[in-house]
Amino acid sequence: MRILLRREEVNADRPGNEGQTPLSYAAWSGHEGVVRILLEREDVNANKPDNYGRTPLTYAAWNGHEGMVRILLGRGGVNADKPNNDGRTPLSYAARDGREGVAKILLEQEEVNADKPDNSGRTSLYYATENGHERMVALLQSRKAVAPSTI
Repeated sequence: MRILLRREEVNADRPGNEGQTPLSYAAWSGHEGVVRILLEREDVNANKPDNYGRTPLTYAAWNGHEGMVRILLGRGGVNADKPNNDGRTPLSYAARDGREGVAKILLEQEEVNADKPDNSGRTSLYYATENGHERMVALLQSRKAVAPSTI
């Protein structure tokens, strides 16, 4: 991969048909080494959304890749609270699937609004309760900004 990325004609940030970039795919799959190599390049946008508004951070949070979430947040310019086209944030994906480690990392970020509703009015707390993730519910409710969901 390093050899390939040394070539100037290689576009390391070129999206596929649905807008996912090599970084998005690597974040989705949990390939930390590949992500580190891609992030060495200044032309790779670590906050670039796909056609659905999902960023590499969204994919990492969705799949519970804690190390990947830390790596991406360590790169300047990554919005930890960026919603996709449906208004879902990385935290809401982590909450839905009970990814407590990822949620803790995201909740450490000042810009993360733990009570931000998506386009359907559903919050991270809603997704955690809907899926029976008791420890996630407790974690989210420990944040003073989180109000019980009314949906």
